[in-house]
Amino acid sequence: MKKTIFVLGAGNGCGNRVAEKFGKNDFRVILLARNEEHLAAYEAEFKEKGIEVYTKVADASKPYTVTKAFDELKTQFGTPDVLFYNVGITGLDAEMKVSKDFDLLMERYRVDVAGAYHAITQVLSEDFSQKNGAILVTGGGLSLYPMYDYLPLSMDKAALRAMCLALHEELKKQNVYLGTVTVTGVIAPGEKCDPTLLAEDFWKLYTERKDCEVVH
Repeated sequence: MKKTIFVLGAGNGCGNRVAEKFGKNDFRVILLARNEEHLAAYEAEFKEKGIEVYTKVADASKPYTVTKAFDELKTQFGTPDVLFYNVGITGLDAEMKVSKDFDLLMERYRVDVAGAYHAITQVLSEDFSQKNGAILVTGGGLSLYPMYDYLPLSMDKAALRAMCLALHEELKKQNVYLGTVTVTGVIAPGEKCDPTLLAEDFWKLYTERKDCEVVH
């Protein structure tokens, strides 16, 4: 039976290249993102490459939309074999005003960390365990090398990394694998963190199911 990957945070960078890697290895690809027009373009691109693909609108900052989308997809395709969480707000924050700090920090944490945890809880089930399900998460080098100019993102990536490390060991007991790639540079073609190279990292984590983290 064909396996399925849910990609929450589809986009022209890491999200779609990881999805393509799995699709070329005979996975059914489900792309989820906020923008319906972008999703339509991604769907056409994947179909041209001969990959079975479907799309669904979901916003990680609004957990009820993720729950609704996942429930509909599970009804249509069954429990996924892989969840890939690739959502994060990466903007520069050097000029943020102190009066907006709290709201900004909470908004970013909601997407970068709480959103990831919520998505993970939506796939965890007895069926997911029986499938030896896998959860893959895009991490960030700011968790290792924090910067003031990216303070919210530094804090969130540190929290996200801690969550992944803790869940990795706990989920082993449920026959579920969780792995993260900690990206230490700009994600762009031709750069150190070329999306195609990151896709290879994620595929290796998935197939080997040993280490929790790869630092790229």
